[in-house]
Amino acid sequence: MIWDLLATAQLFMPARFLWNSEASPAHAPEQGGQPREQMMKQPGQPPDQQPHLTPEFCFSSGTLSAFLRLSRSTVDDSITQNLDALITPADQGFDPKSTSERKLTWDANQPSPSSCNEFKNKVLFPAWQARAEALNYCGLVATSPDPNDPELALREVQNQRDRERIVDERLDPYSARFFSLEPRTQTLAALVRQERGVENIVRSQTWQVVQQRCAAPPETWQDAARLWSDRQRGSKD
Repeated sequence: MIWDLLATAQLFMPARFLWNSEASPAHAPEQGGQPREQMMKQPGQPPDQQPHLTPEFCFSSGTLSAFLRLSRSTVDDSITQNLDALITPADQGFDPKSTSERKLTWDANQPSPSSCNEFKNKVLFPAWQARAEALNYCGLVATSPDPNDPELALREVQNQRDRERIVDERLDPYSARFFSLEPRTQTLAALVRQERGVENIVRSQTWQVVQQRCAAPPETWQDAARLWSDRQRGSKD
């Protein structure tokens, strides 16, 4: 299991442009009625390669949410099972003499410190970073001009009709109501805000388990992730 999880270390590279790149095949519209989640991978299996961060990735119905859900399911939701998988059987058989003395070592039912560090550095923190980069990118897309909005013309027509409407609440109490089409950037912005809130909750719960099982330092997950990110940048300089 742990070697499958190590594949999640192949993560997003930050995109340099918004509208000058094409969507990757992994984010193309559904073909043949195949759900996007099945195209990306079945739950519990990390993606084989990183998808490109493009506006289509953010706007495509369900693709961003499916990626976040898959990553959380693979790493965070199954954190207990992932840590259990780090525990290796004893290399030697039972020694009767071991009962005559008390050794202060880590619990045999807990992962070793080296295994925990490897999991955090190669699986957990990279997965968190990948999700953060996706949310940050889509948050930028949501606040940028959207010249390719397919509903832009329809929304302009609807707004023009609304300006020409005659409002008379005496004849129609509902005539003052107007339900305009919401730009997809606003929908995306709301989704990003919601997913960021979910991300904070998921990380807090995951880090509590890591601290219990791995004897992690009593630092917050924010500090731990920041230190890891700083080390990653330092190693590239």
